[in-house]
Amino acid sequence: MRRKIFVLLAFATVTHFYSCSSNGNEKIKSEQLSENKIMQNEDGTISLDLKEAACYSNMEDPSGNTAEWDVVVSKAGRYDVWLSSFTKDSTNLKYKNPVKVSVDDTRIEAHPEVDKISQNSSDGGLHYYTADSFMGSMFIQDTGLVSFQVISEKILPQDYSWNNGNTNKDDSKLISIHLKPEKSR
Repeated sequence: MRRKIFVLLAFATVTHFYSCSSNGNEKIKSEQLSENKIMQNEDGTISLDLKEAACYSNMEDPSGNTAEWDVVVSKAGRYDVWLSSFTKDSTNLKYKNPVKVSVDDTRIEAHPEVDKISQNSSDGGLHYYTADSFMGSMFIQDTGLVSFQVISEKILPQDYSWNNGNTNKDDSKLISIHLKPEKSR
C-alpha cells in the first residue's frame, strides 16, 4: 500500500513540475513576441527601419553611431543585405566610413554605393532620393530572438535638422536595412 502511495505521489510531483516548466516556456515565447520585437516576414525578408531601432548618435563624433534591433528569426539561411538611404545626390552617398552590419557573431562591412534609386522622397520639406545599396550576404544560423546592430556615421538622430547649413552631413541619411533570402543558384 505504501508503495502505491509513494508511486502516486512521485507521479503527481513529476506532473506538477512538468506543468510549471511548460508555463515558463510559454512565458518566454510570449516575451519574444512582444511589440518591441521585429518579426521576420512570411516570405523570409527582414525589414529594419531606423524609426524602430534603439539608437545612439553622437554628432560630434558620428563614426560610432549605432542602431540596434531584436528580431524573431523563424528561417535560418543566407541573406542578401541591402541598405536604404535618403540622399541628395543620386550618384554618390558620401559615406566616409564603411557601414558595419552585425547579426549576433556574424559581421559584414562595406562602403555603400548607389545600386538602385527607388523613388523620390520628402523629409522635412526637402526632396531627396531613396537609394538602395547592396552590402553583401551573410548566413544567419540561429532562429529565435536574434540581435541586429548597424554602425554608421549616417545614423542621425530622429530630431536632426537637415537644414542646418552643413552640407557634408546633410548629403545622406541611413533609413533602413533589409535582409532578403538569397535565391538558390
